[in-house]
Amino acid sequence: MSGLFALLDDVAALVRLTAASLDDIAGAAGRAGAKAAGVVVDDAAVTPRYVQGLDPRRELSIIWRIARGSLRNKLLFILPAALLLSQFAPWLLTPILMLGGTYLCYEGAEKIWEKISGHQPDPEDVRAAAAAEPAEHEKKVVSGAVRTDFILSAEIMVIALNEVASEGLLSRAVILLVVAVAITVLVYGVVALIVKMDDVGLVLAARDSGAVSALGRGLVRAMPVVLAILSTVGVAAMLWVGGHILLVGVDELGFHPIYDFVHGVEVVVHDATGALGGFLGWLTNTVFSAILGLVVGAVVVAVVHLIPKRGSTSAHA
Repeated sequence: MSGLFALLDDVAALVRLTAASLDDIAGAAGRAGAKAAGVVVDDAAVTPRYVQGLDPRRELSIIWRIARGSLRNKLLFILPAALLLSQFAPWLLTPILMLGGTYLCYEGAEKIWEKISGHQPDPEDVRAAAAAEPAEHEKKVVSGAVRTDFILSAEIMVIALNEVASEGLLSRAVILLVVAVAITVLVYGVVALIVKMDDVGLVLAARDSGAVSALGRGLVRAMPVVLAILSTVGVAAMLWVGGHILLVGVDELGFHPIYDFVHGVEVVVHDATGALGGFLGWLTNTVFSAILGLVVGAVVVAVVHLIPKRGSTSAHA
């Protein structure tokens, strides 16, 4: 009988240890996710623009496909690569992230260039292309969204990884797994809610209650404006996130003047603005990061689009 009690004590101790470990992992995952909150918001802002102009009946299906692609990115590619690099070649993480940041800067700057130059796709043309070849158009939309999400997801996962760098390899893997799944569900759940909010408005507008019906009509009228704002925020987010990756990256690689200048201005703003110091300091860093992202993105756009065209024109002349 004493042996049975001793065994039960051992089992109880093991259960307590397991529960404590799960609490530690949950806490670490929460801290890691909070650190990446800024990029998570940007990810949620970027995605809705990909389904604008498409058949509303296909919106949820497309978002689901993008969400699956995002989760696949995180679990099959980013998580194993981040763990292996952090374990065996941590010095490679920063250059690889900077390449992704440069791509985000390019995407953001290209969207601005398309708008300024008048080369932005016409919404009617987009709808016509989607109607003519719906499967091919959806595939192109999903591919573009998943490609952009890959960079944002990599940034989220590396930020989370840096927060739990002191944990063992297995704990890091479990924490990043939790972060990957939770953030994907959060981001694409919010995106699905945003893009279908006008349908919710239509349902509410048909109700008998005057107040509920008025709320529904307000949602229907507001959603085109909200989606347009989110589209603009999404472009700005690409420039900010990409620029911030480059800003931090060049500092970590040993070139400090740019980061020191931005950080110095951020500290001055933080200290001079009292209760709003935290927010205004963050906003200062964000603005400078976006400016850096725009400059780098504009250079890449020029290299990719303008210089080849000029060379081609000269050759014909």
